[in-house]
Amino acid sequence: MLTEDGKHLYVSYDEYHNLIEKLAIKVHLSGWRFDTILCLARGGMRPGDVLSRIFDKPLAIMSTSSYRADAGTQQGKLDIAHYITTPRGEIAGKVLLVDDLADTGHTLKAVIDQLRCNYKPITELRSAVIWTKGVSAFTADYSVEFLPTNPWIHQPFEGYDSMQPQQLIAKWSV
Repeated sequence: MLTEDGKHLYVSYDEYHNLIEKLAIKVHLSGWRFDTILCLARGGMRPGDVLSRIFDKPLAIMSTSSYRADAGTQQGKLDIAHYITTPRGEIAGKVLLVDDLADTGHTLKAVIDQLRCNYKPITELRSAVIWTKGVSAFTADYSVEFLPTNPWIHQPFEGYDSMQPQQLIAKWSV
Protein backbone atom coordinates (compact mmCIF):
# COMPACT_ATOMS: atom_id res chain seq x y z
CA MET A 1 0.00 0.00 0.00
CA LEU A 2 1.48 3.33 -1.10
CA THR A 3 0.87 6.24 1.26
CA GLU A 4 -0.90 9.31 -0.08
CA ASP A 5 2.28 11.36 -0.01
CA GLY A 6 4.03 8.73 -2.16
CA LYS A 7 6.96 8.54 0.27
CA HIS A 8 6.28 5.13 1.82
CA LEU A 9 5.26 1.78 0.36
CA TYR A 10 4.05 -0.83 2.87
CA VAL A 11 4.23 -4.41 1.62
CA SER A 12 2.59 -7.40 3.34
CA TYR A 13 4.02 -10.92 3.22
CA ASP A 14 1.31 -11.96 0.76
CA GLU A 15 2.02 -9.01 -1.54
CA TYR A 16 5.76 -9.66 -1.29
CA HIS A 17 5.40 -13.30 -2.34
CA ASN A 18 2.93 -12.39 -5.11
CA LEU A 19 5.51 -9.96 -6.52
CA ILE A 20 8.20 -12.66 -6.48
CA GLU A 21 5.83 -14.98 -8.37
CA LYS A 22 5.21 -12.22 -10.94
CA LEU A 23 8.96 -11.82 -11.31
CA ALA A 24 9.26 -15.56 -11.97
CA ILE A 25 6.60 -15.31 -14.66
CA LYS A 26 8.43 -12.42 -16.38
CA VAL A 27 11.68 -14.36 -16.43
CA HIS A 28 9.95 -17.51 -17.71
CA LEU A 29 8.00 -15.73 -20.43
CA SER A 30 11.20 -14.11 -21.72
CA GLY A 31 12.31 -17.56 -22.86
CA TRP A 32 15.82 -17.04 -21.45
CA ARG A 33 17.32 -20.15 -19.88
CA PHE A 34 19.96 -19.80 -17.21
CA ASP A 35 22.19 -22.15 -15.23
CA THR A 36 22.41 -20.49 -11.81
CA ILE A 37 20.70 -17.86 -9.70
CA LEU A 38 23.03 -15.49 -7.88
CA CYS A 39 21.26 -13.56 -5.15
CA LEU A 40 22.61 -10.53 -3.36
CA ALA A 41 22.44 -10.92 0.38
CA ARG A 42 20.50 -9.72 2.15
CA GLY A 43 17.70 -8.22 0.04
CA GLY A 44 17.90 -10.74 -2.77
CA MET A 45 17.95 -13.84 -0.57
CA ARG A 46 14.19 -14.32 -0.28
CA PRO A 47 13.43 -13.70 -3.97
CA GLY A 48 16.50 -15.74 -4.96
CA ASP A 49 15.39 -18.67 -2.81
CA VAL A 50 11.88 -18.70 -4.27
CA LEU A 51 13.15 -18.38 -7.85
CA SER A 52 15.68 -21.14 -7.22
CA ARG A 53 12.86 -23.44 -6.16
CA ILE A 54 10.52 -22.48 -9.01
CA PHE A 55 13.17 -22.87 -11.73
CA ASP A 56 14.94 -25.77 -10.01
CA LYS A 57 18.32 -24.06 -10.34
CA PRO A 58 21.21 -23.86 -7.87
CA LEU A 59 21.31 -20.76 -5.67
CA ALA A 60 24.59 -18.90 -5.25
CA ILE A 61 24.98 -16.06 -2.75
CA MET A 62 27.08 -12.91 -2.81
CA SER A 63 27.01 -10.63 0.21
CA THR A 64 26.70 -6.90 -0.23
CA SER A 65 26.02 -4.24 2.35
CA SER A 66 25.34 -0.54 2.27
CA TYR A 67 22.23 0.00 4.43
CA ARG A 68 23.47 -0.45 7.98
CA ALA A 69 22.86 2.70 9.98
CA ASP A 70 19.57 3.74 11.58
CA ALA A 71 17.96 0.26 11.55
CA GLY A 72 18.91 -0.27 7.92
CA THR A 73 17.51 3.00 6.55
CA GLN A 74 20.73 4.95 5.95
CA GLN A 75 22.85 4.11 2.92
CA GLY A 76 26.57 4.14 3.52
CA LYS A 77 29.72 2.75 1.93
CA LEU A 78 29.09 -0.21 -0.35
CA ASP A 79 30.85 -3.44 0.62
CA ILE A 80 30.89 -6.33 -1.87
CA ALA A 81 32.13 -9.77 -0.88
CA HIS A 82 35.19 -11.10 -2.68
CA TYR A 83 33.76 -14.63 -2.82
CA ILE A 84 30.54 -16.23 -3.97
CA THR A 85 29.03 -19.17 -2.13
CA THR A 86 27.79 -21.71 -4.65
CA PRO A 87 26.91 -25.41 -4.41
CA ARG A 88 28.61 -26.23 -7.71
CA GLY A 89 32.22 -25.13 -7.44
CA GLU A 90 32.79 -21.99 -9.47
CA ILE A 91 29.91 -19.90 -10.76
CA ALA A 92 29.76 -20.21 -14.55
CA GLY A 93 27.52 -20.12 -17.59
CA LYS A 94 24.33 -18.12 -17.75
CA VAL A 95 23.60 -16.39 -14.44
CA LEU A 96 20.46 -14.62 -13.23
CA LEU A 97 21.46 -11.96 -10.68
CA VAL A 98 18.62 -11.33 -8.20
CA ASP A 99 18.05 -8.53 -5.70
CA ASP A 100 14.95 -7.07 -4.13
CA LEU A 101 15.21 -3.62 -5.69
CA ALA A 102 17.14 -1.18 -7.80
CA ASP A 103 17.15 1.77 -5.41
CA THR A 104 19.93 4.06 -6.60
CA GLY A 105 21.23 1.27 -8.82
CA HIS A 106 24.78 1.66 -7.54
CA THR A 107 24.94 -1.78 -5.88
CA LEU A 108 23.71 -3.68 -8.92
CA LYS A 109 25.98 -1.76 -11.28
CA ALA A 110 29.03 -2.31 -9.04
CA VAL A 111 28.28 -6.03 -8.64
CA ILE A 112 27.81 -6.52 -12.38
CA ASP A 113 31.08 -4.69 -13.08
CA GLN A 114 32.85 -6.93 -10.55
CA LEU A 115 31.31 -10.09 -11.99
CA ARG A 116 32.27 -9.17 -15.55
CA CYS A 117 35.86 -8.38 -14.52
CA ASN A 118 36.53 -11.18 -12.03
CA TYR A 119 34.32 -14.11 -13.05
CA LYS A 120 35.21 -14.93 -16.66
CA PRO A 121 33.37 -18.31 -16.63
CA ILE A 122 30.08 -16.34 -16.56
CA THR A 123 29.05 -16.32 -20.23
CA GLU A 124 25.83 -14.34 -19.86
CA LEU A 125 24.46 -12.25 -17.02
CA ARG A 126 20.96 -10.85 -16.59
CA SER A 127 19.38 -9.13 -13.60
CA ALA A 128 16.01 -9.38 -11.89
CA VAL A 129 14.46 -7.21 -9.16
CA ILE A 130 11.03 -6.77 -7.67
CA TRP A 131 11.09 -2.96 -7.61
CA THR A 132 12.87 -0.27 -9.62
CA LYS A 133 12.82 3.25 -8.25
CA GLY A 134 12.60 6.28 -10.52
CA VAL A 135 15.98 7.57 -9.30
CA SER A 136 17.77 4.32 -10.13
CA ALA A 137 20.76 4.64 -12.41
CA PHE A 138 20.35 0.94 -13.26
CA THR A 139 17.65 -0.81 -15.24
CA ALA A 140 17.27 -4.52 -14.52
CA ASP A 141 16.48 -6.95 -17.31
CA TYR A 142 13.43 -8.07 -15.34
CA SER A 143 11.46 -5.94 -12.89
CA VAL A 144 7.91 -6.13 -11.59
CA GLU A 145 7.08 -2.64 -10.32
CA PHE A 146 8.41 0.78 -11.29
CA LEU A 147 8.16 3.34 -8.48
CA PRO A 148 8.45 6.86 -9.95
CA THR A 149 8.01 8.60 -6.57
CA ASN A 150 10.95 6.69 -5.00
CA PRO A 151 9.16 5.66 -1.80
CA TRP A 152 10.87 3.98 1.11
CA ILE A 153 9.77 0.34 0.85
CA HIS A 154 8.66 -1.15 4.15
CA GLN A 155 9.16 -4.85 3.56
CA PRO A 156 7.26 -7.27 5.81
CA PHE A 157 10.35 -8.54 7.64
CA GLU A 158 11.98 -5.18 8.42
CA GLY A 159 10.81 -5.32 12.04
CA TYR A 160 13.65 -7.76 12.65
CA ASP A 161 16.21 -5.05 11.81
CA SER A 162 15.67 -3.42 15.18
CA MET A 163 14.65 -6.51 17.18
CA GLN A 164 16.91 -8.17 19.71
CA PRO A 165 16.69 -11.60 21.36
CA GLN A 166 15.48 -10.10 24.64
CA GLN A 167 12.44 -8.68 22.85
CA LEU A 168 11.61 -12.11 21.45
CA ILE A 169 11.93 -13.64 24.90
CA ALA A 170 9.53 -11.04 26.28
CA LYS A 171 7.13 -11.62 23.39
CA TRP A 172 7.03 -15.40 23.82
CA SER A 173 7.22 -15.63 27.63
CA VAL A 174 4.08 -16.75 29.29
